[in-house]
Amino acid sequence: MGFDTSNGLVFSRPGHAVICTGINSGPVNVSIQLRRSPPERAETGAWDEVVDHSVETRTGRLRVTCVMDDPPELPALTPFGPGSYRIRVHARGRDTAPDGHVVDPVEDYLLVVWPDELRPDEVHKQTDRYGAQLRGQPGRPAPPKEPVTDTESERQRLMRARLKRRSSQ
Repeated sequence: MGFDTSNGLVFSRPGHAVICTGINSGPVNVSIQLRRSPPERAETGAWDEVVDHSVETRTGRLRVTCVMDDPPELPALTPFGPGSYRIRVHARGRDTAPDGHVVDPVEDYLLVVWPDELRPDEVHKQTDRYGAQLRGQPGRPAPPKEPVTDTESERQRLMRARLKRRSSQ
């Protein structure tokens, strides 16, 4: 799977969408709102990043999953079956522990999903440093990185291997 991080938050290919978390590993808070039509306006006040992104599913079974753990018990993102959808991804807290391992959640995500045609990304808000780093904006400083321990290096290796296995399925 190619990594197009040009919006700094989410990318996809048919059947898969990836949200770029700031942490390397650990839990995050995720909420989902499923809709039949788009929201009237984007709620940006409490969020660091908000992007609308199109996804496509041929099976109609797009779900939230994790790279290193079992999938959380959340509803399918595609309740109306196969087709194209818009996901408005809201994120906050990605600058708290960038590339780190956390035990308790420090990041929050809200996914608002509705059926819609495939369209280019629509950016509503981009303010975190982590997203700026992914977008390749040199004018914004990247968050400081902690030295990687042997344990963390092994965790990263396992995560990359699991992601590679899932993308080849």
